[in-house]
Amino acid sequence: MSIRSISVGAKIPSTIVYENSPGNQVNLAEEVAEGKSIIIGVPGAFSPACSSSHVPGFIKRLRGFNEKGFQKFFVVAVNDAFVTKAWGDALLGSTVAGAQIKFLADPSGAFTKDLDLLFDATKFFGNERSRRYALIVEDGTVTKTFVEPDNTSVVVSDSANVLEEA
Repeated sequence: MSIRSISVGAKIPSTIVYENSPGNQVNLAEEVAEGKSIIIGVPGAFSPACSSSHVPGFIKRLRGFNEKGFQKFFVVAVNDAFVTKAWGDALLGSTVAGAQIKFLADPSGAFTKDLDLLFDATKFFGNERSRRYALIVEDGTVTKTFVEPDNTSVVVSDSANVLEEA
């Protein structure tokens, strides 16, 4: 994690992201203002590691996180709201996890930029994208960060590691 990236003790920025459509604005600072939440950042919806291991790991371990008091989960991608909705629908299907996990679009990367977690992915994705990360947030304040040092691996931010450290 770079020194400038969001750190323990920081408040979540109130930058707007979107759920399901461009008309449904979400202020993550308000969403995580009370209780224990996890924000999961991914380089791209439908990308292999994001779809096969990173996000599915959190879905698989949802009960374990719930037992530790986590009730809200947010998956943020620098994609448009229609893409993140379709991706969330594909990953969640009819699971009960859908009531707790929201898939959010950060189409311009503004929220991710405010976290200082953007990286130049133009060679692969055509624009800047989010580093892979997980943030534990309690009452609006970041209490733990799990940011992949190489931007895209699933080691530090792996759900098993996050659950163990939570």
